Amino acid sequence: MKTAEELNSGWRKVASSIYRRPTDSKLFGSVEMDITDLEVYIKEKRKNGVKATLTHFFILAAARALKEEVPEMNTYIKRGNVVLRDHIDVMVSVLLRDSKMGSILVKDADKLTLEELIKEMNEQVQLSRQGSENKTMQMKDKMARIPWPLRGWIFSLLKTITFSWGFSFPSLGLSANSFGSFVVSNIGSVGLDMGYPALFPSSNVSFVLVLGGVNRKPAVVGDQILPRTFLSLGAALDHRVVDASHGGLLFRYLKKIVKNPELLDAI
Repeated sequence: MKTAEELNSGWRKVASSIYRRPTDSKLFGSVEMDITDLEVYIKEKRKNGVKATLTHFFILAAARALKEEVPEMNTYIKRGNVVLRDHIDVMVSVLLRDSKMGSILVKDADKLTLEELIKEMNEQVQLSRQGSENKTMQMKDKMARIPWPLRGWIFSLLKTITFSWGFSFPSLGLSANSFGSFVVSNIGSVGLDMGYPALFPSSNVSFVLVLGGVNRKPAVVGDQILPRTFLSLGAALDHRVVDASHGGLLFRYLKKIVKNPELLDAI
């Protein structure tokens, strides 16, 4: 467990001051992963009644990465300091109804099994489709009903009070830590091979993970050229709290889990 002193190194304190959220503090990275064996694992899960997808797998794998490999990515800025979160919660972009996009928050994702994660997400999606969204999403709808330019002024005021000054409004679902540890979005499901996501100004997350397109292509395996399946993964990182090296650790952990997906079966 990192101490507050270790998290708030000299560079981190300078970074939190010189970078604004997230206008010029973004780092982008992407990798291409061979998921041929992972697809076999997921197909076996589905045969056994576990309706797993690549999205479920990488949500859980990334949450475990923060727990086991890169706790520095489970942080946020509060009153100019880097703060370690108590939990690893994940905000997931989902398709609700009538092509409407929404978000659900999976709490303590690192402590779940794959089956538990799928069950939790399915329940939350159903609630969202019935109009029972979490407080953060409800606040978004309330803000949308405020006429311009009052909407911009109120948003700036709330952002200053919560994200800059670190105060919370539990009844509104607003705090410096409302959006969880990171955000996951599957843009491959809408036909994009790769994209570089925004670091939402009001989210205070350290990174956004994007699942891109899945493609079959030839690859060298041993001394043979064989058809393999590849997934594009991208990420935008907040340079105020993490560096490119942390992104490298995240992707290396994901590659390890892709090669050994059974590691996720144990908590």
